[in-house]
Amino acid sequence: MTGVSGPRTEARFRSGDGECEASIFRPAASDDRGLLPIVVLAHGLSGVKSLRLDTYAERFAQRGYLAMTFDYRHFGASTGEPREFVDIPLQLEDWRNAVAFARTIDGADPERVILWGTSFAGGHVMITAADDHRVAAVIAQCPFSDGKATVSAMPKKAALRLMRTALKDRVVAMLGRPPVRMAVVGAPGDVAVMTSPDSLPGFRAIYAAAGMPFEIPQIPARYMFQVPSYRPGLRATDVTSPLLISLCERDVVTPAKATEELARRAPRGEIKRYDASHFDIYVGDLFETVVADQIEFIERRVPIGTTAPR
Repeated sequence: MTGVSGPRTEARFRSGDGECEASIFRPAASDDRGLLPIVVLAHGLSGVKSLRLDTYAERFAQRGYLAMTFDYRHFGASTGEPREFVDIPLQLEDWRNAVAFARTIDGADPERVILWGTSFAGGHVMITAADDHRVAAVIAQCPFSDGKATVSAMPKKAALRLMRTALKDRVVAMLGRPPVRMAVVGAPGDVAVMTSPDSLPGFRAIYAAAGMPFEIPQIPARYMFQVPSYRPGLRATDVTSPLLISLCERDVVTPAKATEELARRAPRGEIKRYDASHFDIYVGDLFETVVADQIEFIERRVPIGTTAPR
């Protein structure tokens, strides 16, 4: 059955020393199709699942798939202090535990778990799938693939200001004091992680589409020390499952050229290109086009009613 989704339930799963909150979406079909594939979704830098991830999950559920969105520790209703703390190893641990939890959900086929990550999480899903060959398929939407390329694309003065702020935050962390924070998004020239001309309007559009009051997330600045060395696209060669890259050709936040070069290394990789910047992909007609392409991919690669993940 397609066209409608079924009930949504909330759950929590353990990760490290805390818990992550998850939302589980089920198809409305009443016929017994046996165990179903499940799509696991998480957001990009500072994003929470209420910022449009439920819209993607509902579309997958309408096509008969299970879906689960989750928030990293330190975000949303998940545990963790300080709040809005971005740490790559912790988030990768959350992804591993999210996949493990998804495999235990009633009605889910543990051998047909599909990973879906956008922006920063688009890199996380490549790492997760490279380390877990049981993963059935991967969707990486406008993915963060190469921290070196991302930092190189920043204006040099802006990058230096961010690193100085990060150094201050590292010092106060060593002294046990509250974090020194920086804005995730800002206008060109601001001290913020993303300051391309489309960043601030794009963020506003996502909040508006989600029906949420707009606010600029402020994260502990020490995050910047992890960015240059995080190059998840280099692991694309180790992703043995089918991999779909939803690529925004005018993306300067996660540079499209670097992403495409790395994505081509994936043994079973596919690339869908869109005439769009980084934030266009979440709303409007482009969202409809992109999610339809993603549904076509999973229905072709992990169809419902099969027993093999590929």
